[in-house]
Amino acid sequence: MQEVEFLQYLVENIVENTVDIKIESKDDELWTLLTLEVNKDDMWIIIWKKWSTVNALRSILRLQWMKIWKKITLKVLEQD
Repeated sequence: MQEVEFLQYLVENIVENTVDIKIESKDDELWTLLTLEVNKDDMWIIIWKKWSTVNALRSILRLQWMKIWKKITLKVLEQD
């Protein structure tokens, strides 16, 4: 669950509505899928300039967990 806490920390420092952040994690032997939900008012921050923010988050997560040979995928959803 370190990846969830790490992503939570990163996203809390980017978005304004921090109480609306929801992160789910699904694991198997080689992969971890993280699903991030943010407030619809904060989606512009995440998708800013052709998804550059979310791509940066993906890169940071991959680099962090490459050390332990685990692949991480980040999926972003908008809350209703």
